Formats: sequence, structure tokens, C-alpha cells
Amino acid sequence: MSARDYYDVLGVAKDASEPDIKSAYRKLALKHHPDRNPGDKAAEEKFKEAAEAYAVLADAEKRARYDRFGHAAVSGAAGAQGFDPSVFTGFEDILGGLGDIFGFGDVFGGGRRRGGPQRGSDLRYDLEITFAQSAKGAETTVQIPRHENCGTCSGSGAAPGTSASTCGQCRGSGQIRFQQGFFTMARTCGTCRGTGRVISTPCKTCRGEGQIEQQKKLTVKIPAGIASGQRLRLSGEGEGGMRGGPPGDLYVVIFVQDDERFARDGNDLHTGADVWFTTLALGGEITVPGIEGTHPVKIPEGTATGSVFRLKGKGMPDVSGRGKGDLLITVRGTTPKALSRDQKKLLEQLASTFDPASQGESRDDDKGLFGKVKDIFG
Repeated sequence: MSARDYYDVLGVAKDASEPDIKSAYRKLALKHHPDRNPGDKAAEEKFKEAAEAYAVLADAEKRARYDRFGHAAVSGAAGAQGFDPSVFTGFEDILGGLGDIFGFGDVFGGGRRRGGPQRGSDLRYDLEITFAQSAKGAETTVQIPRHENCGTCSGSGAAPGTSASTCGQCRGSGQIRFQQGFFTMARTCGTCRGTGRVISTPCKTCRGEGQIEQQKKLTVKIPAGIASGQRLRLSGEGEGGMRGGPPGDLYVVIFVQDDERFARDGNDLHTGADVWFTTLALGGEITVPGIEGTHPVKIPEGTATGSVFRLKGKGMPDVSGRGKGDLLITVRGTTPKALSRDQKKLLEQLASTFDPASQGESRDDDKGLFGKVKDIFG
């Protein structure tokens, strides 16, 4: 566990909102991600440190405990130092004691045995992809560090040919009970660390833990149309389960790089196109880029700069496979910076047909600006 203050790790204030914490973590995760810093141990440690801080501060209950008691209150969530949150608060112990006194141990959890199968923890992996991969879909390989059941002892933690025995201190319950005034209190057994079992001859491969850390390469299929913040679930690819429990899941959270050509709004895409002022006046056809090649767009006569044209079904595919969004093109009038002698004469001829005093006025007659441009250039 990190010894640094979690708020300092993420660079946020102690009263930071949940979105601020999420945003700070995302920036650090993208900056120090192992895929972007191969072989950089310092970056890898900073990535793990940020993930650890986010795991606590993004959880309202864990954050409240951390704010009140510091690292000791959340170290048990990561399996460090044998910390048991229920023992620390004491509230569940009191209920457990009352349950024993009045015969409701199962209701309040007083008779709970902790040595049974446990499901493995879920894992999160942040994956940055390009805009093109988001639009067309892709396959990529990721490498996940995770704990898997030890192959030598099959996850039991005991050396081959031996087995774990019931803890004589807690008699297999995983808890030590004691009387404190009116209440019967309970704490995690220090001998078996709450498992209810004692391994006399630990497995040499995993040192009695039953699990070892492995690097697992996985192929991730990215569906077309996926957006930043969406996640993919890989069932059973999380941490291995303890004592025969099922493995957790892996959640791959997607972050899509920005594209200088397009802005995404749901499944719709927005782009801009520079158009000669003569084309806006006279009408014509332009070609604009899309995610599947280029598309022709007809510009009607007299189009104003800032007009928006919609191409149905040329936007981003829906991630569920149901249709596509639209491509919206905003046209911008372009004035040439360098003119030839003949071009200048033509524009001067056009300018001579205008009344200087009428600049800025709206013209509704058919022989307004666009009509005169058409007469000269048509």
C-alpha cells in the first residue's frame, strides 16, 4: 500500500468532488500507463499508486473511513496487515454479540464462517484506442498482472501430499470471541488470519498463499462505435478465487483519442469544410472526408457561411450494432489571399455593380449579390 496521502497522489483537494477525482485519476493513468511507458518501473509504480488511491477515494464508504482514520482503515481492503473493517468500526461486532445473546447469530453475522470459497476480485484495465479503432472496431492484446491459483498446490496453499487443518485457536470459526461488559465481542483470529485453517507445511511455490502473480496476455475485441468511458467485461479474467471460489471479472475501460477532423455527439459526427465564396454564391459540389472514405456534398446556390448539411447514416456506428449516426458538415466561406490579374478584374467588375451605401443591408430582390455574381462568373 502507498504511504503517501491519497489526495496528494491524485493531486486533488480533500473536498474534491467525485468527477474531479475521476478526472485526476484518468489523467495520471493515461500518463503513467505501462503500455505508454514500456520498461519504466517508476511510471509503473506511479500507475499502481494512482489506481490504489482512486480505488479508495472513488468509493464513498472507503473514502469516509480513510478521511477519519487514515491508511489503516482501508489497508484491509487490499489484503494488507490483516485489517478487518468490521472489527475496526466495532458496530458489526456489537450486533454479532447481541445476536449470540438472543439467538440471532445468523441474522447479524455473528456465526459467519470465513474459511469457505471466496470469489476473486474484479480487475480494471484502462485501454486507450485511436478514433479509427473506435469507428471501425479492432482487436488488440493487453497484458494483465493478476493473481492465479498456484499450480503446485491447486490453490490450497499446502505442500503437495499435505492439507490444511482446522485452527485450534478459533476452532475453525476465523474469529476470537471475548466478553466486554454486557456485549460479546469478536476479532479476527490472528493465528489463521480469519480463514479458520492452519497450514503446517506451506507450498514452496506460493509460500502458503494459494496464489501467485502472473502476467496474462488477453485478446480484447473492440466493437465499432465504442466511446470513451464505456467498458468491456471479460468474464472470469479477474483475480483467481480463493479456496475453490470462482475468479473475478476483468473490466476494460475505453479511452478514445481525439480526432482533429471530427467531433462526436452520441453517434453523430460533426466536421467543417472550407468552401470558396464563389461556390457558396453559385452553387456546386464539394467532397468531405468521412470515417469510410469521402462523400460528395451538393452546395445550393446562395448558401450562407455557417450552413449545416446532414448526411444520413454516415456517422459513427451504434456500439450495439443498431444503425449509424449522421455526419453533419458546417461550411465556412473562404476568401482567396492571392489573386491573379484576371481574377482581380472580375472582382472589380462585380464590385462596381454594388451601391457602396447599401453594404450591410438585406436584399430580397432576385438581382442581389448572388444574382450579380452569377451574371459575371456564370
